[in-house]
Amino acid sequence: MKCPLSIYLCVTRILKKGSKDNDVTPDSFNINCKDPLGRSAIAIAIENENLDMITVLLEENIESGDSLLRAISEQYVEGVELLLMHEENVHKAGEPYSWERGNRDRATFTPDITPLILAAHNNNYEIIKLLLDRGASLPMPHDIKCACDECLVSSAEDSLRHSLSRINAYRALTSPSLICLSSNDPLITSFRLSEELNSLASMEKEFVEDYVALRNQVQKFTMDLIEETRTRTELEIVLNYDPQGEPYKKGEFMHLARLREAVASDQRKFVAHSNVQQLLGQVWYDGMPGFKRLGPLAQLTEIAKIGCLFPLYCFAFLFAPTSSFGAAMKKPFIKFIVHSAAYCCFLLLLVIVSLRVETLVMELLGNEWMLQRLRQAERESRGGFPSVVELLIVVFVVGFIANELSSLWEEGLSEFIKDLWNIVDFISYFFYMNWIFLRATAWFLSQRAEWYGEKYYYPREMWPYFDPILISEGMFGAANILSFLKLVHIFGVNPHMGPLQVALGRMVIDIIKFFFIYTLVLFAFGCGLNQMLWYYADLDMKKCYSLPGGLPNPEEESSCEIWRRFSNLFETSQSLFWASFGLINLDVFELTGIKTFTRFWSLLMYGSYNVINVIVLLNLLIAMMSNSYAIICAQCDVEWKFARSKLWMSYFEQGHEMPSPFNLLPNIGSLLTTKSSVTRESIRKRQDSFRDDQYQGIMKNLVRRYVTKMQRKNDERTVNEDDINEVKQDISSFRYELLNVLRMNNMNTGTAHEKLETTFGKKQQARERRLMKGFNIGMVEGVDVNRSLAGMVKKSMNLLAAFKIKQHKKKDWNREVRMSKRIYKTDHIGSSRTSMKRTSLRQNARASGSIKRSNAWKTVQYYQRSGVFMGEEVNAAILQTARQELDDMEKSNQQYGRGWKKVKALHAEGHVTGNSNPSSPTTDQQPRSATPSKQPSAAAPDKQPRTAAPSKQSPAQTPANQQKQTPSEPAPAKSPSQPPPNSAAPAPKSPSQPPAKPVTPAPAKSPSQPPLKPAASSGPKSPTFKSQGWL
Repeated sequence: MKCPLSIYLCVTRILKKGSKDNDVTPDSFNINCKDPLGRSAIAIAIENENLDMITVLLEENIESGDSLLRAISEQYVEGVELLLMHEENVHKAGEPYSWERGNRDRATFTPDITPLILAAHNNNYEIIKLLLDRGASLPMPHDIKCACDECLVSSAEDSLRHSLSRINAYRALTSPSLICLSSNDPLITSFRLSEELNSLASMEKEFVEDYVALRNQVQKFTMDLIEETRTRTELEIVLNYDPQGEPYKKGEFMHLARLREAVASDQRKFVAHSNVQQLLGQVWYDGMPGFKRLGPLAQLTEIAKIGCLFPLYCFAFLFAPTSSFGAAMKKPFIKFIVHSAAYCCFLLLLVIVSLRVETLVMELLGNEWMLQRLRQAERESRGGFPSVVELLIVVFVVGFIANELSSLWEEGLSEFIKDLWNIVDFISYFFYMNWIFLRATAWFLSQRAEWYGEKYYYPREMWPYFDPILISEGMFGAANILSFLKLVHIFGVNPHMGPLQVALGRMVIDIIKFFFIYTLVLFAFGCGLNQMLWYYADLDMKKCYSLPGGLPNPEEESSCEIWRRFSNLFETSQSLFWASFGLINLDVFELTGIKTFTRFWSLLMYGSYNVINVIVLLNLLIAMMSNSYAIICAQCDVEWKFARSKLWMSYFEQGHEMPSPFNLLPNIGSLLTTKSSVTRESIRKRQDSFRDDQYQGIMKNLVRRYVTKMQRKNDERTVNEDDINEVKQDISSFRYELLNVLRMNNMNTGTAHEKLETTFGKKQQARERRLMKGFNIGMVEGVDVNRSLAGMVKKSMNLLAAFKIKQHKKKDWNREVRMSKRIYKTDHIGSSRTSMKRTSLRQNARASGSIKRSNAWKTVQYYQRSGVFMGEEVNAAILQTARQELDDMEKSNQQYGRGWKKVKALHAEGHVTGNSNPSSPTTDQQPRSATPSKQPSAAAPDKQPRTAAPSKQSPAQTPANQQKQTPSEPAPAKSPSQPPPNSAAPAPKSPSQPPAKPVTPAPAKSPSQPPLKPAASSGPKSPTFKSQGWL
């Protein structure tokens, strides 16, 4: 916003007069005075976005204070640029910055807020890029467990300020604009930040809401970024990128390395995004084309057909892996059906053993010999040899354990235990192994007894309490329960059962939390009741076993029943547990010899337990489970898709194709089809370079689309006060334009036309600024987060702090901090010199072709002038000639660019000083209006374009405008009738232009004359300049 001239002059006079008054009478005029709200003059100018006023105040040496932070908070880009230059000029090394000098108690911003942190809080892309271009950096947050001297002193002085400064730092690190500008891999940066924020939320419970909000912001950024993918190829390259692997090629096996990292980082919204799910669905149903379009009955038929033929698929993969059935085993969906069918066979064997189907079949269909064998097996059930079905179960269990051990070896213990179903499998296999071991022990004892001629087989009711067979049956029963419950895991692929399975998993966690509170209450009341009733329970026990030899007395049936209820702490707690289900009567308190007060107090305690347990705790559990189910239903789609994706991806991996027990057989086919994987070092380097370039190219496109969409959303926000002011300014501008038209038509408009026109609105100013400043989207050159973290371990969470290395041994935190400061130096505002270097880097990259510009439309225009599109079809011959001409012109421009930079360097050093003619003015003395000589390009075509009309230079096309033409643009065609470029035709002057100094023109050349060569002389020669301008 510009300041009206009258106000500008008035303020300037007041400031000059006040400065003179201070020279006469010190402190008579205070330029740093503040209004009742504590705002200085420069703060008010920043709020009104008055750049002229800010410039005047800074020229009069006003104290800027926190003006830079205020300008960033107001998102006033022009003011930020001006204040950064002012801060760079007035700041001295080793001294605090302007915003750090004020009173901290009265300051608007806290001491830990820096310009880059505040810009990241506002997520202002332009200001962040401006600061990063200048070399500004963030003060890095230390590890939450850091014990360096700096953290210890800061925490001891003010622990709240220490925690809030960490939150402010992470709020800046999670800014999407900062991630886009400072990371060459925004996805992996966001994943690591999400893990770090999750860890901080679990450790700093006081600020858990803040960290959870920041984590949600990072997850939303990753979801928005993956939403910008437009083709399947882009999505495949992004999700399959592996920095240590081979480049992904279309049609190859998808290892989905980046997606697996998202699952490991618990990026639920990212994994459940529709783009990712569509790709996973296509990979899942690979090998079953058209399966999703079938009806439910047809789908069940296809699944049943594959399930019944699963032995055929397994044997085909073992002996002929390249056959149709063998190759189908590598398809995820078929692999899932085969494994599920094999597991259902295992469950069928468990049912056969549990229901004793073998015994029933032999009793109904067996002959006399079979019946005798059956009776003998029943008599020798203690230590008998296992049946055929039990042996098959043992083989299945061994195969399952082999698969689990293989997964544990490949994934590692930490990754293996993250999946709760692996823990369930481990417990069930533990029970099965105990069952096998105890059955083998019982068989060994029976064989040893027969060897010594001892009697070992007794009826079951006469067995010892802890007989190996009894314990093995208990283990087998528990293992059966867990094996059948694992079917819930398979139901996760179904859209109807999957959400219920996810809700059940969340409710199990609630039940476990409730169990701890319930156990505490149960133990407390059990101790109290046992203390009061143990003596009377002991009397009833003696009354029950009153017969000689300690045998129970049948006449004392009541005492034999109730003495167990409160005999010890375990029995008392057990009685209270069953009382929760209403299975304990009040008759158990009628103990022998119990007193009235003791009975009353015991019943009171028992009633209190029922009130607390049944009315309070049980309803609390119901409320917790209802709340969990409501949360799951609110985000049912995301939770279920994330759980289903984890199940799908477990079948995407290469290996583990064979289900149990076929995995115990040797894979002969794989031995015959092994191939060498040795790759030459040069080929591997080229593959790595191609892989990284491929991924970075797509990632840059995604970031560009995301930033463009973000800027468009900001422009399309709801109408506010700035929009109304912009409309007013447009109406005012139209008014003065109309008055100007009337005045030019000799109409009397009074003095209205002499008023100053208003400036553009805020949106128009932003568009003009971006156009004039060369606004571009992309990562800032030289700011590579991953490069600064090259020495960090993979699981390091803090992305920008180089000192945070996860190690289990005790660390020297002070040493880590010193090493970090050497690698990553902190600078709050940077410098203009760094910004110029980065701008030069960007320009050099454009010149070398690393940043490509789109010249498609200019190429089409050149083709049109060349006559390629004459007629109904494209003229192939003319097209080939035009292409060759364009290639020659581009090569010439590249050669010119390198030579012209050398000329510029020589000119700056004073080696190039004008023409070889001593009478002619030097290059430095030539006025700007002089047109430098230009030689025709050697790569330009010698003939006139086929369809182009003779091109004439318009009067408005000055040499300065010609110099703005970039070397990459195709030069317009020239006719022979035009004057050569070396002719010094003066540009037409406007009437209001002052007369330029006379310039001695160079001698004109006719088009037929060859280019003149410089005459040989002993003195320094002047180079021939092209009118392309400075690069």
